[in-house]
Amino acid sequence: MGKIVVTSFMSLDGVVEAPGGEPGYAHTNWVGERHHESWQEYKQQEVEDSDALLLGRVTYESFAGAWPQYEGQMADKMNAMPKYVVSSTMPSAHWNNSTVLSGDLRTEVEAVKTLHRGEIQVAGSRTLVNGLKALDLIDEYHFMVFPVVLGSGVRLFDEVQDSYALEFRSSRPFDNGVVVHTYIRKSQVS
Repeated sequence: MGKIVVTSFMSLDGVVEAPGGEPGYAHTNWVGERHHESWQEYKQQEVEDSDALLLGRVTYESFAGAWPQYEGQMADKMNAMPKYVVSSTMPSAHWNNSTVLSGDLRTEVEAVKTLHRGEIQVAGSRTLVNGLKALDLIDEYHFMVFPVVLGSGVRLFDEVQDSYALEFRSSRPFDNGVVVHTYIRKSQVS
């Protein structure tokens, strides 16, 4: 059975919006000026280790508008692997090897997990991440934290009444101050 892995670019103050230059945001492209070969190799390996993508509609539309134009090993993998887009408004998905999931989130995601043996990567997709978190469907988190405080912007997690404990697995620092922190859901610790 596949496992759901959330991977997110994040500022030190928890902002996740517009890391790659998306227009219309107060802080945009805050990752771009911190490109570094070592963490780019990490992202390449993260994609290579994935069996599929699980995305929300907004992230899917952004990726589908960009990745088909790119070339290279990472682009080849992104364009070829199965992609699942969670949306109640999209009738169909045009990016190669894409399927729209419009039914019950738990049922749809559990069905996708049975189709794969490895990682099903959730990139971006803040609304989807919060829906998956509420249903306790996320197996692992990879937070790539950048050494920047943005001061405003959308954070990954919605405010909730109850806390959500994670179990630390590892940290991997890079020379430019970027650090990847890996966590699993506390209830999954055995």
